[in-house]
Amino acid sequence: MGILENLFPKAKTAGPGFAMSAERTAQGYASVSITFDALPATLAELKALPAADLGTPYGTAALTVAALNRYEEDRDTTIEMVNFLRGPRPMSVYEQQFLRDRLGGKMYVIRSYWAGTSPQNNYTPSLPYRITFYEDPYSYQNAGYCRLNCRSSGADSPRQITLRKKESTGEWFLWENYLLPDIRVPAEADPWA
Repeated sequence: MGILENLFPKAKTAGPGFAMSAERTAQGYASVSITFDALPATLAELKALPAADLGTPYGTAALTVAALNRYEEDRDTTIEMVNFLRGPRPMSVYEQQFLRDRLGGKMYVIRSYWAGTSPQNNYTPSLPYRITFYEDPYSYQNAGYCRLNCRSSGADSPRQITLRKKESTGEWFLWENYLLPDIRVPAEADPWA
C-alpha cells in the first residue's frame, strides 16, 4: 500500500479530471498534491469531483482553493460551493464580506497557491492545476481538527487552512481559512517591476 492509501484508506484518490498523490516532506510529514484538469464552475461540478466525498482534509482544502478561484466570475456560486465545504456551519454575512474585501481586485492571492505561479507571471498557473498541502508537528494538535500548510508563490512563509472532522460521518469540513493575507503584487500591478 502507498502513502496515500495508508493515510486515507477509504478516500477516492482519482477520478475524471482529478488526482491525488502523496509523499513525505524532508521532516517525514505527509505532503499531498491534488491535480485538477479544470476548476469546478458550479456546485454540481464541485460535487462531481472525487474529493467532494470530503473523506480527507486534503481534498476539502483543495476544493476550497478551487471554489475560491471562481469568486471573480460568480460570487454567489462561490459562496454556495464554500458553504457546501463548510457543512453544518454556513458562512455568516461578515465572512462573506471578508471574502469580498480579501479577493475583490486581488484574485491573484488565491491563484498564488497553484503550481507554476509567481509574481513575474502575474500568478498564472501551469495546467493542469496542481496544489500541495503538507502537515507539520502541529497539524493534529487538537482532536478532530487538522491544520494543513500550503505555499503561496507570493509569500515567504506557508499559509494554513484548518479542517474539522464530523465524527458521525467521517467527513472533513472547512473550519478556518488563513489563505487570504496580502502577498507580493503581480508584476503587472507593481510600478517597480
